[in-house]
Amino acid sequence: MVGVKKTEKIVINKKGRLKRTIFSIIALIIGVIFVFPIYILALSSFKTQKGLLSNIVGFPDSTTFSPKNYVEAFNKLKYLQSFCNSLYISVCSVILILLISTMAAWVLVRYKTKVSKAIFVVFALFMLVPFQCVMVPLLVVAKNMNLLNPVGLIFMYMGFGASMSILMIHGFIKNVPEELEEAAVIDGCNVVQLFFLIVVPLLRVILITVAILNIMWIWNDYLLPSIVINKAGWQTLPLMTYSFFGSYSTRWDLASAALIMCITPIVIFYLFSQKYIVNGMTDGAIK
Repeated sequence: MVGVKKTEKIVINKKGRLKRTIFSIIALIIGVIFVFPIYILALSSFKTQKGLLSNIVGFPDSTTFSPKNYVEAFNKLKYLQSFCNSLYISVCSVILILLISTMAAWVLVRYKTKVSKAIFVVFALFMLVPFQCVMVPLLVVAKNMNLLNPVGLIFMYMGFGASMSILMIHGFIKNVPEELEEAAVIDGCNVVQLFFLIVVPLLRVILITVAILNIMWIWNDYLLPSIVINKAGWQTLPLMTYSFFGSYSTRWDLASAALIMCITPIVIFYLFSQKYIVNGMTDGAIK
């Protein structure tokens, strides 16, 4: 009997190792598929236009190597100005999204009425509405209210980002004990003090997660800024990359360098903050 049990354990261990090996191979293949376009983009950014079109996959040689692509792309992008525009719009939008969404989610959780449940369902349904369905009426309203500018774009991002943010924060607030808030009220806290001094510090993990997801979306967005602020001096980094794609020709060498410079800040930001996304998702799913 002992020998049979040992044999069964060995078989089970072998099956477990085989499954892990298969999953590892699959994960590696998927990783290579996702990284390969970045690899091609990075190589292309160091090639001349001729070298890029003649050999897109291989490394550049002495005749096709062109590091000056980054200098030309930097100047054509007006990188510092465009970077500041992207940073200003992203940071302001995320701050407003966090403020409005946290207030709304807190009220919807703590005031358990039929109206609050209905409002929560409405916010959830808003996530299913494609942007293209509201694009034209949104532009008409924005034009009539003189909001076709960076300030108007920030308010639009606040509206589009609120639904997902409220849903995430709503689930997290359910894990916050009401007794803490009741004790704060007994100690003399008013509503403002209760929210900012008691509730908000307890939501730090989910707020960081929501901020990361929104800032990545806003930083990389092209469609909404292209129809709201596509004017000289207002363009964000994604908008400025369009200048490399002409009607009759495309400077793929400069465009590749420009795209690398555009995605580098957000990639670095994500690498330093990805652990907060996992923590926020798992903590918010406990309830």
